[in-house]
Amino acid sequence: QVQLVESGGGLVQAGGSLRLSCAASGSIFGISVMGWYRQAPGKQRELVTDITSGGTTNYADSVKGRFTISRDNAKNTVYLQMNSLKPEDTAVYYCNADVIGGRFMTQRNYWGQGTQVTVSS
Repeated sequence: QVQLVESGGGLVQAGGSLRLSCAASGSIFGISVMGWYRQAPGKQRELVTDITSGGTTNYADSVKGRFTISRDNAKNTVYLQMNSLKPEDTAVYYCNADVIGGRFMTQRNYWGQGTQVTVSS
């Protein structure tokens, strides 16, 4: 079994910064894609950004130039540096990963428990 544990959420004023972390643990052979999604109240969960094991990144238009994703493959950890935060960034942020592992080396998708990010105006 694999677990994703997030940390780093909190309350920040508009224009401020936060850094989220997500560490994967368990029966892991490798992780292809790691990413961050968010869900605001009354809205659908949306992709914020993701990164491949080779370092290729993808960002939602709404966060380009403000958020930066990175990962440490040796630690199975992904980070999200969020700068110039806006009230509309307020949401629960979820870590997501495509993990290869287990007894039969299969690929499965996993979610973290979510961490709240609140940006006050």
